[in-house]
Amino acid sequence: MMTVGGQGRRVLLSGARIFDGVSETLSEPGHIAINGDTIESVSSERPSGEFASNLDLSGGTIIPGLIDAHFHAFATEIDTAKCETFPRTYEAQRARLNLEAALRRGFTTVRDVGGGDHGTWLAAEQGLFPSPRFFFCGRAFSQSGGHGDPRPSHEPHELCGCAPRGSLSDLIDGADALRKAAREALRQGAHHLKIFMSGGISTPSDPIWYLQFSDEEISAVVDEAARRRRYVAAHAYTAESISRAVRLGIRSIEHGNLIDAETATQVASAGAFVVPTLATYDAFHRFGKDMGAPATTLEKLSDVRERGLEAIKLCRAAGVSLGFGTDLLGQLHHLQRDEFALRAQVEEPIDILRSATSVNARLLDMEGKLGVIAPGAYADLLVVEGNPLEDISLLATDSDAILQIWSRGRQI
Repeated sequence: MMTVGGQGRRVLLSGARIFDGVSETLSEPGHIAINGDTIESVSSERPSGEFASNLDLSGGTIIPGLIDAHFHAFATEIDTAKCETFPRTYEAQRARLNLEAALRRGFTTVRDVGGGDHGTWLAAEQGLFPSPRFFFCGRAFSQSGGHGDPRPSHEPHELCGCAPRGSLSDLIDGADALRKAAREALRQGAHHLKIFMSGGISTPSDPIWYLQFSDEEISAVVDEAARRRRYVAAHAYTAESISRAVRLGIRSIEHGNLIDAETATQVASAGAFVVPTLATYDAFHRFGKDMGAPATTLEKLSDVRERGLEAIKLCRAAGVSLGFGTDLLGQLHHLQRDEFALRAQVEEPIDILRSATSVNARLLDMEGKLGVIAPGAYADLLVVEGNPLEDISLLATDSDAILQIWSRGRQI
């Protein structure tokens, strides 16, 4: 329930130290003036003027709201193939619950990379339910037999005379068909496009090493996105698929677990991003079997889970811009903040926090508006007990250190 702040109301947050999303240290205790949904000023002295509310947050730390750049609101089952068997209206309600829960975990923005649509975005924007800011691509693009194809090997090409589809993706073959699908997604307001370029763990017929789509097909999607001033994200695990992706103009590499040093350098040189998603592999390893994950998923899991931390180290050494994502499915969504503890095994708190705030904002083309505490930025922020720059476990799943969550200038 929204309690403080709102459109046209000035609110003052005083006394807390501030992590602005970029700096390596916290500020001294200061004042953040919020006007409507925007940060009006950040200062060491109390700003002038009248405020509807003045909250004393002495002893706390204010950080930007967290951004999850690899989220699936419509992944409502561990076995995502089941999602397509439910009515879309029913799935929309389940997706709404996933989004509400993410916001209450402190994720004030999510980038949905398969499944989320214009209607979900519109409902979130209009405040029909409590939701993070929602960036969507629509349904991801998979080739037949690719990572987004849930059909078992014995199933025929088409059922009921309709085009096959996965739970979070459409199966599309050919450059012309992909170009049309990209145009349709962009017409519907997609903030980015998503394509599968290597095998994955959650579908049955695609080995991890499988290179997917032709160069011509990929280039058609990249071209359409670029001309609409959008970008393309690509599911890619192997070094070969990642190198190919950046060569063809992909901006955001999802997962990247099997990257090598040479390819990491190529990614950095291209100015592309890598979005690790350690939380999903750890969650599947611990709970997947008991929660009904398909046998094929569990069999392929170790191929990528054991290399995730090494991939992060290689990317850091090469200077790659590392985002922050989770890729959790079904009943595992509640482990979203596990990503902080997992990455802390190889990264410093400041680097993880930047990934989850200002770096992800840059990936979303929202630099200066999201992921920072600065004049003109959206008033999405968290109040934390303690200093997460010294102890990142304050943001872990089992922590209760997040005292307040502010979204769109309101405390939820």
